[in-house]
Amino acid sequence: MRWMSRTAVNALLAVSALYTLLPLTWLLFASTKSLSDLYATPGFAFGEFNLFANVEAVAREGGGVFFRWYLNSLLYAGVGAAVSSLITVACGYAFDKYQWLGKEKLFGAVLLGVLVPTTATAVPLYLLASKIGVVNTFWSVFVPTLVHPFGVYLARVLSAGYVPREVLEAARSDGAGEIRTFASVAMPMLLPAYVTIFLFQFTAIWNNFFLPLVMLNDQNLYPLSLGLFAWEKQGHAFPEFHSLVITGSLLSVVPLLVVFLLLQRFWKAGMTAGSVK
Repeated sequence: MRWMSRTAVNALLAVSALYTLLPLTWLLFASTKSLSDLYATPGFAFGEFNLFANVEAVAREGGGVFFRWYLNSLLYAGVGAAVSSLITVACGYAFDKYQWLGKEKLFGAVLLGVLVPTTATAVPLYLLASKIGVVNTFWSVFVPTLVHPFGVYLARVLSAGYVPREVLEAARSDGAGEIRTFASVAMPMLLPAYVTIFLFQFTAIWNNFFLPLVMLNDQNLYPLSLGLFAWEKQGHAFPEFHSLVITGSLLSVVPLLVVFLLLQRFWKAGMTAGSVK
C-alpha cells in the first residue's frame, strides 16, 4: 500500500510537470522555425533551424521597440517588485510585532484585498489615475504594483517564524530605535521572506496584462505582455507577426527563469519558514 501511494504521488507529479513543460517545449520548437515551417511541420518537431534569424527579425521590427518593451517590463517588474516587497515585509512585520487598537480589523481588511481579483480593480484605478492626470504614464502602471495584500499576509506569517521577539528586545535594550531595529536586526532575518514575496510579485507584475491595457496608449510605455498582444493583433493581416510573437514570447520567459534559478534557495527557505518548531 505504501509503495502504491508513493507511485501514485510520483505519477501525479510527472503528469503535472509534463502539463507545465509542454507549452514551453512547444514554444522552443516553434521559435526555431521559419514562417512556412511553422504551419507545415508538427508542433513538437524542428524544421529548418531559424532561431537566430527570428531573433534578428524581432530586434528589427518597429525600430527595436521589442527591447524597449523588455526594458519597460524589467522596470515595472524588477523595481516594482523590489519596492513592493520592502513595503510588504515592513507591513507584515508591523502587524506581527506591534499592538495597536483595531489591528486585527485592519488586517482583516487587508485579507479582503486578497479576495478581490486584480482585473476588478483596473477600471477604478483608471478612474483614479484619470482624476490626478497620470493616465498613459509610467506611474499609472508602476504605483498600483506596490500594493500586495497577499504579500502582507505572507510577511506576517514569515515574520512570526523568523524573528524572535527576544532578539528585538535585546536590540532595543542596547539603544536601537524601531527603524534601526527593523533595518539592522529584523530585515536580515527576513531576507528569505523578502525574496519569497519578491518572486511572487515579480511574476505577477511581469505577467500583468489588463492594467497596462487599460492605462496605456503610448506604445513606448508598453510592457512585453501588451506589446506582444499588439503584434498578435497585426498577425491577422500580416502572418509574419505570428513568428515574431512566438519568438518574443520565448525571450520573455528568460528573466523569469533567471530570477527563479538565482533566488530559488531563498524561496525554498521562505516557504518552509515556521514549519518546524
